[in-house]
This record gives sequence, structure tokens and C-alpha cells, in this order.
Amino acid sequence: MSRYALGVEYDGGDFLGWQRLSKPGEAGEATVQQALETALSFVANAQVDTICAGRTDAGVHAACQVVHFDTDVRRDARGWMLGTTSRLPPSVCIRWCVPVGDDFHARFSAVARRYRYRILNRAVRPALGRQSLTWERLPLDTDAMHAAAQALVGEHDFSAFRTVHCQAPHARRDLQAISVTRSGDTVTVDVQANAFLHHMVRNIVGSLLQVGRGERPREWMAALLAGRDRTVAGPTAPPTGLVFLGPLYPVEFGLPDEVTA
Repeated sequence: MSRYALGVEYDGGDFLGWQRLSKPGEAGEATVQQALETALSFVANAQVDTICAGRTDAGVHAACQVVHFDTDVRRDARGWMLGTTSRLPPSVCIRWCVPVGDDFHARFSAVARRYRYRILNRAVRPALGRQSLTWERLPLDTDAMHAAAQALVGEHDFSAFRTVHCQAPHARRDLQAISVTRSGDTVTVDVQANAFLHHMVRNIVGSLLQVGRGERPREWMAALLAGRDRTVAGPTAPPTGLVFLGPLYPVEFGLPDEVTA
């Protein structure tokens, strides 16, 4: 039995999220995992099951989702990459394939995960790139947003930023870095943590937008964090602006630089 790691890129707009909703071999509604496993199983001529670094919601994209799978079918890495991509819809591709040892686990071996949220901040909605941008027509104070966000850095209880549907056993996460920057009309929020709660990034962005619009003071984010009350935080930001940049792994696994800590 061999284990392989894959770097998967996808536009989440056509999918109901990452997680397969039906049993293997059954027809079901479109998810990224279902599409990937169907393609891999065709190449292998046998059922292939995958485990990902982090599930994404409906409409959320990924620049480099990492998955692993086990198989006793012999194919070289290039064959898995190109063969599987040829069976995937245009919105999904395999960027790389690397043989790994049995000690590698796409989820549990990751030491960090990174997300990026992009906001087009201008008076008129976008025509180009609208699949991967959220639109905000009111001017945003990105300096205030960045300053407010720094209160979240460190290990905290992020109950104020988790959905009521979150199934995680606890809300403590180590948020390692967060930044808010502007380039022209585009505002970018980059977040890195050891792991994320369900809707955590989108809920953080939803609250930061209220700070950026001047509806809340910079100190409000710290107060939300301390209060642990989701009902008083900002609304959940739309999924379209969110991209899972990918996880990070220790160097000993020999994965590409973009996913190596």
C-alpha cells in the first residue's frame, strides 16, 4: 500500500463545499471531495478515498488544498496528477502529486492553515473576478481594520467567531498572524492559525468590516473576543471572497515549498 499527497486547486462556486455528502459510489450533489474521488477512482480502476487538510464551505475556493490517499494501484506521480485532472471538471485541478510515508496525514500533520479574504472596495460592483471577490461599496479604513485585528493574535477562545453549527469540541485556537492591507481598490485579509473553527474567518471579516466602515471602534474586536458571544459580533461575510491558501507541514515530509513551514 502506498500513500500520496496531492495539491488541489479549485473554484468552489460550483460546489456545495469540500465534504462528500453521499456514500462512495452513490450519486449525490456536487462536492469537491466527490469530484476528486470519482476522478481518482477512475484512474485507479478502484475506489479511492481521500482525507483533506481542512474542509471548505460552499462557495469557498482553494489555491492549494492538500489531501492524501492510500492505494495499492501502481501509478507514477505524474500519472496520478495528469490522469486525475483529465477526469475533473474545469473548476478543479491537481497541481502536484508527491509520494509520502505512512506517517504523513493531510489533516493531523499540518502545523498551520492559511486563508485569504479579498474585498473589492469601490462604488460599483465587480464584473471581472466577481467569483473570488466580495464587494463593499462604502469606504473602508484598512488601518483601523488591521489594528483591530491584532487583538485576535495568540491562543484564545474564539467562540464569538464560530457558527452555532460548528462541531469542534472546543473553541480554542492559536491565531498566529492576521493582516489587513490595501492595493488600489482591493482590500486583503490574510489569516494564519493552527486550525480554524467553522465560519471563523468569515465571521472575523464580517466584524472587521464594521470597524472599517466606522460603525465600531478599533477596540470592539478585543471586546468581542473576550465576550465570547457570537450573537453580538458582525454578520458572516459572504463565501465568495474566501480562498484557502493551503496548510503548512514540517520540512521532513518533503512537500513543495508552498506548503512547507
